[in-house]
Amino acid sequence: MRKWSKLLIIPLILSLILPYGTAIAGGANDEDEATVAVDTAKEDESQENAALPVELKARSAVLLEAGSGNILFEMNSHEKMAPASITKIMTLLLVMEALESGKIALEDMATCSEHANSMGGSQIWLEVGEQMSVNDLLKAVCVASANDASVMLAEHVSGSEMEFINAMNQRARELGMNDTNFVNASGLDADGHVSSAHDIALMSQELLKHELITQYSTIWMDTLRGGETSLVNTNKLVRFYNGATGLKTGTTDDAGKCLSASAMRDNLSLVAVVLGSETSDDRFNSARNLLDYGFANWEVTSLPPMQDAVTPVPVLGGVENLVNIDQAPIDSVVVQKGRKDDITYEVALAEDVAAPVEKGQVLGRVSILLDDTEITSYELRAAESVEKMTFGKAFSILIEAVLDLS
Repeated sequence: MRKWSKLLIIPLILSLILPYGTAIAGGANDEDEATVAVDTAKEDESQENAALPVELKARSAVLLEAGSGNILFEMNSHEKMAPASITKIMTLLLVMEALESGKIALEDMATCSEHANSMGGSQIWLEVGEQMSVNDLLKAVCVASANDASVMLAEHVSGSEMEFINAMNQRARELGMNDTNFVNASGLDADGHVSSAHDIALMSQELLKHELITQYSTIWMDTLRGGETSLVNTNKLVRFYNGATGLKTGTTDDAGKCLSASAMRDNLSLVAVVLGSETSDDRFNSARNLLDYGFANWEVTSLPPMQDAVTPVPVLGGVENLVNIDQAPIDSVVVQKGRKDDITYEVALAEDVAAPVEKGQVLGRVSILLDDTEITSYELRAAESVEKMTFGKAFSILIEAVLDLS
């Protein structure tokens, strides 16, 4: 047994005894509180939150519906702040994408470098030269928010943390995370390392598109190294919130207490981001209140039938007179409860189109409306290609017709 394994027994026992106890392999950066309470909102809201739909004790917050990306609530959502270990959402996203592309595999054995070993804060005390599988490193990051494991994964994917950071910032730009600049893969406080509640919601939504992540982000307790290192999830909502799917906590001196919490009920997937809370109670209560607010007020509903609103489009100068329309309709949308009967749609379709027509060519658009305001849309495209009529093509068609008559 490793020399520190006995030290883990005490916090592990506490996690089983106390309703919100914690027993993680951690340090100064991330989740070293002894207890966390996730009580419901107090009846008497503070004066500063009197105008808010829920009680929030945070500097900034966002509630996002993950299916559509619609923001259901926001408060100071673009304020740039230190994101602490919520940074690891982007680290995990790049690891998920590397796994799906085949660049790396869960069974890969990564080796701890001196750089990864030097990380402070939350860690699993990886030793220089120690090997650990990508699968176990993902557990360490998702469950215990281990900084050394995060850097080890970054190095395994990109060769160095610096190259990985470049990829993190590139991916952030692709996602429209304009408030964000990453300086490391772990979330330790550093000059210029900033994000916002809005941007964290965007990358949380993107990470949740990878179903594999919830196999790690929903783990409450686990072990590494054959049982020698105990892990308890830093996100207490995973155990105590109905439908919780993750996602990531964060705590540093600069950031305060932060959380990106995700949950799903009745096909409604929500992400609640709270940044800059003073205590863990505040961040968990605030995230829970946001999620409760979302589930109480929004629902997933099917769209009204299109019937015969989309018809083939006449083709001018083509070998065919009509081109069929290929639809990729949206199955459902998220609306406030009780408003599903108010959903309407508008179809904008070309009156005709000149040949040649390419398969997949955009010929129109369907707008889904609520109170005459568009809530989503999708394009209407040509289902097949149509050649332009030429003298040679016309003559060929004529010969074929004559032969058919003979």
